[in-house]
Amino acid sequence: MAQGSDSNDTSYKSPSPGSRPSSSDDAKKVMRREKNRIAAQKSRMRQTQKADNLHLESENLEKENAALRKEVKQLTEEAKYLSSVLSSHEPLCTGLATQTPELIYPPHHGSYHHQHITVPHYQH
Repeated sequence: MAQGSDSNDTSYKSPSPGSRPSSSDDAKKVMRREKNRIAAQKSRMRQTQKADNLHLESENLEKENAALRKEVKQLTEEAKYLSSVLSSHEPLCTGLATQTPELIYPPHHGSYHHQHITVPHYQH
């Protein structure tokens, strides 16, 4: 049952403007009900706001997920392409097969590079 909007609800009647409650207990009861009504209204508003925020966050995460999936697909395709380029280029590099990895990829010590080791540079 909706709170505060049912016109047939006789359990709570707001005091009429000219009348006063017959005792202090009635006044306290009326005040307590009014405070409770306001607190319930605020609680419903907070709950609605929280649901709205979760919905927005969900939409944003779905968009980000779609973008990341698209990026993964593009990077996978690029990796396949580069792998095929490497596979087709490897037979042309007969000199590299006999060299040791240290000659192909010399160790770097700071900014100093060994000048006596020649590393072939291939341009594609």
